[in-house]
Amino acid sequence: MDDGTTTDSGTHGTNEYRLAKESGLSQSTVTKIFDRNNLPTIPTLEAICKAFHISLSEFFAEENEPLFLTPDQREHLSLWNRLDKNQQKLLDDFFKTIK
Repeated sequence: MDDGTTTDSGTHGTNEYRLAKESGLSQSTVTKIFDRNNLPTIPTLEAICKAFHISLSEFFAEENEPLFLTPDQREHLSLWNRLDKNQQKLLDDFFKTIK
């Protein structure tokens, strides 16, 4: 499966450009990370995470590791857990309409 990160697919440069644009990083910085296997700095990782709308803790979290939640997020999750399956589906559908 091609995830767009290989140069064979022809999409590698396009993805680099898009990531650079979304993160506010230079395209050369993004290219160095992909093509030269350079390790990004923390500020670079923060910019990439911001582009993907995730936190650094989410970026580094293991698959089954719980994430840090803000008090508001914990409250929303608690309220979500009180809903029945039908209510959860309705709310989920509503959230998907929000851009």
